[in-house]
Amino acid sequence: MVGKTIKQVDTLQKEINKYRPLPRNALKQLREYYRIGLTYSSNALEGNSLTETETKIVLEEGITIGGKPLRDHYEAIGHSEAYDRLFRFSKKRTITEENILEFHRLFFYRIDKNNAGVYRKVPILLAGVDVKFPPPSKIKTLMQEFVREIPLLMEKRHSVEYSALLHLRLVNIHPFIDGNGRTARLLMNLALLQAGYVITIIPPVLRREYLDSLRASNRGDNKPFIDLIVTMVYESQKDYLRILQTLNEK
Repeated sequence: MVGKTIKQVDTLQKEINKYRPLPRNALKQLREYYRIGLTYSSNALEGNSLTETETKIVLEEGITIGGKPLRDHYEAIGHSEAYDRLFRFSKKRTITEENILEFHRLFFYRIDKNNAGVYRKVPILLAGVDVKFPPPSKIKTLMQEFVREIPLLMEKRHSVEYSALLHLRLVNIHPFIDGNGRTARLLMNLALLQAGYVITIIPPVLRREYLDSLRASNRGDNKPFIDLIVTMVYESQKDYLRILQTLNEK
């Protein structure tokens, strides 16, 4: 996929802004559309077996999918609840440690109530992957430092780069026993929404590129990941504009 630039993203954002403010009905339809898309894609990146159609059935009809793990259903429902909180948090311009913990708690409490919204107390070792994460004794301090740095990052970086860096910082701290990637993608989208950008989806077909760029960041090179996110924002903007045009047809 050809990488997009910040300039191209800004051009599309101007097109999107021409449609604003959106009617209440359009906002509701867009919100539900992205609930399914973001929940499916974010879970699928981590190995969840539910298809996008199955995710829609679970969330909208409350029906379980035969032969699929119970955990996969819990992940879909939990992510959907965290998605709702994403919009509540986006009404403010600040991001707090409590926001991050709440994203994780909502996503994870059906899976592991004792570790939901709680920093891990054990080391993390990913088999076959050359990445290093901080020991549990340093997590609380690192998270507090990270949250204090957020306003400075927001001031100095373009909003899309800023959102990507928030994702990277959280994943590289890896503060939770599980669910770090999904929490990081929610955090990234919170930053984007607060700045007026659209929900951004990383499709599962790009899982290898996504993981490779995360590993590069863990080794100190953030550029591949930032370039990927800029492109994903651009692609999500195109999808958003397509939907807006459909909703405005008469």
